[in-house]
Amino acid sequence: MTLRLSLVALCATAFALLAGPALARCSKNLVELGPTLQGRGVQMASLDGAQLAADTASRAIITFLGHASFEIDTPQGVRAITDYNGLNGFGRKPDIVTMNNAHSTHYTDTPEDGITYVLRGWPDEAGQTEARHDVSLKDLKVANLPTNARDWGGGSARINGNSIFTFTIGDLCIAHLGHLHHRLTRDHLDELGRIDVLMVPIDGAYTVGLPVMVEVVRQIQPRIVLPMHYWGRGQVARFEELMADQDAVFIWPDRRTIEVAHDKLPEKLTVYVVGGNGGD
Repeated sequence: MTLRLSLVALCATAFALLAGPALARCSKNLVELGPTLQGRGVQMASLDGAQLAADTASRAIITFLGHASFEIDTPQGVRAITDYNGLNGFGRKPDIVTMNNAHSTHYTDTPEDGITYVLRGWPDEAGQTEARHDVSLKDLKVANLPTNARDWGGGSARINGNSIFTFTIGDLCIAHLGHLHHRLTRDHLDELGRIDVLMVPIDGAYTVGLPVMVEVVRQIQPRIVLPMHYWGRGQVARFEELMADQDAVFIWPDRRTIEVAHDKLPEKLTVYVVGGNGGD
């Protein structure tokens, strides 16, 4: 009887831990994996001739759409667009859209019809102090971590005015920093968990200064970095200079689409400049 009670208590403790902030961590998404993938074929997502392989669920096709918007396509055909503003990605029929910051270039109040989840990263309802999301659709899980943002009018902080969104496909963990305006705390890092691919604003002015953003990259320790929110090759050059002590490899793809797989992540920190000379 004592042993049985101990096991029950242990299970209850584990459930309580999972029901807390740990749910927002970027970790394996078990929704419709396992028997679903093993028992029948999965729907493959393709883009501009790129085809997702059927031998693993932990991969994604990522396309830079401009400014701070990326399209993420999963093996089961789910499409998410980050910082959806009604322009970048409009008409590409996303299933999930995220909006990190209440600025006209990062959100819209009139998203196109047919989107399953429209996730705003700031409190937008009466009495709400922060936005919290944790949704799953087929093989994609999307969650957010609130952070603060500057109030451009008075210079004070907008508490929980921005969100870092995470996108989990199997074992692959992707995070979009949004309009981050400060270093991350230990609590932030614990809640984020392991991040494989990090989408990083490198403007150095509208978000945080580049030296601080480089520190944030060091805090998170991703395997792949995708720069965004910049205008001109000069900002990329400055980012590359500051990233030198992290021994980062910079690659300039000839297209705005890359395929990322968890089992083929680079050993060294690699920066893919999918926005080219400037993120329009």
